[in-house]
Amino acid sequence: MTIRYDQPAASARAFNEVIRWLAEAGISIAGSCALRVRGRKTGVVRTVVVNLMTVDGRRYVVSPRGNTQWARNARAAAEVETGPRWRRRTVRIAEVADADKTELLRRYLDRWYWEVKGHVGGLTPHSSDDEIRAVAPSIPVFELLG
Repeated sequence: MTIRYDQPAASARAFNEVIRWLAEAGISIAGSCALRVRGRKTGVVRTVVVNLMTVDGRRYVVSPRGNTQWARNARAAAEVETGPRWRRRTVRIAEVADADKTELLRRYLDRWYWEVKGHVGGLTPHSSDDEIRAVAPSIPVFELLG
């Protein structure tokens, strides 16, 4: 895994806070979903908003900004909570192997490139499979199990 983390600017954090609040209230904007994960050092549960992607009946979340705090926490905890405040659901997660990310990242870019275009390691929806494979190790992808 390549270490890359595109830290959000203050304006992006403020916007994400609004989208997170809506997601926790059960209002999804373009597939957004509240994801809660326990901190690996503090034990405090943190909430972020992610785009929930379903492919062939399987659910995935992607960390386009790279090795973010939530991705590291999810990796350590091996489980996350998803959904709005009143319908939280704990699910186990498994990190997708780099070799299996190409098609998933292509679908993610096709759907959400407009939202994440500056944070996916230079990828676009028109990137070749080789370009995606080269950047895939720096983009954590998790499958939600159960």
